[in-house]
Amino acid sequence: NCSMVLKTLHFITRPLSDEEGNFSLAYIITIHKELEMFVKLLRAIYMPQNIYCIHIDEKSPKDYKTAVQNIVNCFENIFISSKRESVVYAGFSRLQADINCMRDLVNSKIQWNYVINLCGQDYPIKTNKDIIQYIKSKWNGKNMTPGVVQPLHMKHRTQVSYREYVRSGMSYVYPTKNIKAKPPYNLTIYFGSAYYILTKEFVKFTLTDARAKDLLEWSRDTYSPDEHYWVTLNRLNG
Repeated sequence: NCSMVLKTLHFITRPLSDEEGNFSLAYIITIHKELEMFVKLLRAIYMPQNIYCIHIDEKSPKDYKTAVQNIVNCFENIFISSKRESVVYAGFSRLQADINCMRDLVNSKIQWNYVINLCGQDYPIKTNKDIIQYIKSKWNGKNMTPGVVQPLHMKHRTQVSYREYVRSGMSYVYPTKNIKAKPPYNLTIYFGSAYYILTKEFVKFTLTDARAKDLLEWSRDTYSPDEHYWVTLNRLNG
């Protein structure tokens, strides 16, 4: 019952300021468990002028998927990713889940300025207005992808080929004996957080640029590629 959802959970139904109303954020939330935690997170970050793409792990139980869908159906600016992955921790599927949502967001009729990715176990400590003012103050037109040149102790993540294992309730990433080719375009690989705040222009670039596509293909059999993909692309010249 959507009116009950809005009323009992106290979702915010109008922009709380003109500044917020004129600066829409997009969110990508990847979830696989703990419905109550997801609802608390969604309620905390929800604003009617924002847009939210929810990626549900394909391995999640059917009743969990149904419950999330029932909540999402109550909002015009929240949707479930059109393509879903069986997500493996530290696997390429985790990166692909974000990219699936990005494609949907770029094609959305709702205009947005920045995208922020979260997982179902995250929770904000700042208000929507705080986040917008922080972006504007220091990062206007820039991406937030903190990182450093790939440290020596992490070289194995991109030097050896990795595979995802998904079967009978178990999933993990394991190394093979195959040595990987060097990165395309002789790119310097950076390492950082899998979490980011990205401009819409940068998202469009990552979905269309040949270097971004080739780096994505090269990253398919690396360990935890979401920790090097965004941060490396953001450090390309120009």
